[in-house]
Amino acid sequence: MALRSLDNALPVALERPKKQAKVIAAVNHNQKQSEVVVNDENKAPVLDSTVDYIPSENLEPIPGPDSKIQGLVEGLESKDWLEICHSLNDTRRFVLFHSALLLPILDKVMLVIVKAMKNPRSALCKTSVMASADILKAFGDKLFESPISDAFENVLLQLLLKASQDKRFVCEEADKALKAMVESMTPLPLLHKLHTYVKHSNMRIRAKAAVSISDCVSKMERNGMEEFGFVSLVQIAVNLLNDRLPEAREAARSIVVSVYEALTENEEQKQETWQDFCQSNLPAIHSQAMVKIVSS
Repeated sequence: MALRSLDNALPVALERPKKQAKVIAAVNHNQKQSEVVVNDENKAPVLDSTVDYIPSENLEPIPGPDSKIQGLVEGLESKDWLEICHSLNDTRRFVLFHSALLLPILDKVMLVIVKAMKNPRSALCKTSVMASADILKAFGDKLFESPISDAFENVLLQLLLKASQDKRFVCEEADKALKAMVESMTPLPLLHKLHTYVKHSNMRIRAKAAVSISDCVSKMERNGMEEFGFVSLVQIAVNLLNDRLPEAREAARSIVVSVYEALTENEEQKQETWQDFCQSNLPAIHSQAMVKIVSS
C-alpha cells in the first residue's frame, strides 16, 4: 500500500492556549493595592476633626514654659503633621502668655511657620495661618526690626497667597490675619512692605495686596501719606483701577478717596485743588479718572 504524501496532509490545528482565570490575579492586585494604601505616606488625611482650631481667647498659658520653649522649633519641624499642629498651638500660647521667651527665636519660628503654610494639608495650613495672626497682633511693629523683618516678609507673601486660594476656610483665615496685620502695625512701614505686590503677576495676590493697602491708607494721617508720597499713592491707584478683579478696582477707588480727603482737608475749593493736583502729576486720561472718582 502506497504511503500518503505528507505534503497533502491536513495541517494539525494549533490549540489556542486557554485563558487563565483572573480571580487570583485580581485578588493579588487588590491585596497589593490595599497594602499600598496602608503604607502610603500620602494617603487620605485623617479627618480634620482630630485638629482643634482653638480661638485665641480660649488658649491657656503653658505650664513650665521655660523648659517647653527649648523643644518648640523641633516640634514645628516634626514629620508628623499632627505634632506640628500641636506645636503651632503651643506657639500661639507662647505668643499670648510668654512672648518674652518666644521673641529671641521668633524669626526661626516664623520661617518654620511659613513652611507649614506651604503644606498642601488644609488643617496644617489653617493652623499655621492662625498662629501667624496671633504673632502679628502680639508683636506688631517689632516685626519690622532685623532679623525678624525678613521672616515677616515671607509670612506676608504666604498670607497673600493663602488669601487668594480656593480653599475657603483657609482663605477666610488668611483674610482675618491680613486685617489683624493692618490693625496692629504702623501704616507707613507696612505700606512700604505691601506696595510691591500690586505689580505681582498673580491677579489675586494683587487684589489682596490692594485691599490691605487701602486699609493702611485709610488709617494714615496726612503726614504719613505725604511722607510716602501723595503722587506715589495715586499712581498705585491708577495701576489698580483697570485691574481684572473688582476687589482690586474697589480698593483703588478707596485709596483715591482717602488721598483726596487728606490732600484737601484744609482747602476751601476742594475739587479745584484735587483737579490741579491730578493734572500736574498724571497723564490727562488718568487725571480725568481720578477727578471722576471723587465727584461721583
